[in-house]
Amino acid sequence: MGTGISVLALLTLAACGTESGPGSGGGSDTARSDVPVTGVAWQVDSLTVGGKKTEAPEGSRLEIDPKGRATAYFGCNHIGARAEVDGDRITLSEPSRTGMACGEDVDAFEKAAVAALDGALTAKLSGEKLTLTAGGGDTLALSEERPADLTGTRWAVNTLVDGETATSVPADLPKERVPHLTLGEDGTIQGNYGCNSYRGKATVKDATITFGPPAGTKKLCPDAEMETERAVLAALDGPATYTIKGSTLTITADDGRGITAKAVPEKTEGTPEQG
Repeated sequence: MGTGISVLALLTLAACGTESGPGSGGGSDTARSDVPVTGVAWQVDSLTVGGKKTEAPEGSRLEIDPKGRATAYFGCNHIGARAEVDGDRITLSEPSRTGMACGEDVDAFEKAAVAALDGALTAKLSGEKLTLTAGGGDTLALSEERPADLTGTRWAVNTLVDGETATSVPADLPKERVPHLTLGEDGTIQGNYGCNSYRGKATVKDATITFGPPAGTKKLCPDAEMETERAVLAALDGPATYTIKGSTLTITADDGRGITAKAVPEKTEGTPEQG
């Protein structure tokens, strides 16, 4: 089903950059942030290395949470790092990434971006634009990514989560069977699990979605598609918590199984829903 990765190894890295110290009386694990860059989903626009500017692959993003954990995506692998924010200085260290094979251009951008971000950076915030500048002058340009709407958005599932393990949705699934879901403002939900299409009801309250029993097709598909379908079904069964950061939706069921999905444009009119 793809390359399995440890979520703890990549996303739950130890926090650093705390404000605790002698006489502070214990210690907070909250990263200091005078430049308000933490807790924001940043879209990566471009990277400039040695004066040469390269546009970022589609979907590239970076986020630093308030506890000193950074996560990034540059079109292929998921990347994690320690983060310390002090005034306008951001220091990223101990980067780690998944080992997925990437296209040549994406791989080159990813390696250059990881190299540029490794170490102390100067952050400059201008409205919704952020520039990170390395000591040698290389820069990463970012824009604040506004959260997509939960309802009315077509969400394409790209990652399957089971406890502490995340697995990418197989890249060779037929296009019409890439798992997706759309929630309507009237409480309906429809989409595809990876093989079968479905319709049902979903109730949203605060940060919880409760999925009702679905009705859909009952086809049999190749093993990879059926395995993906079973994983998506497990996440969209009963109550689950959800978060939206930029164009990324995360849904996690009570048993730890879940999905992450990307907001994508709706299909053009006349395109069949069922695959």
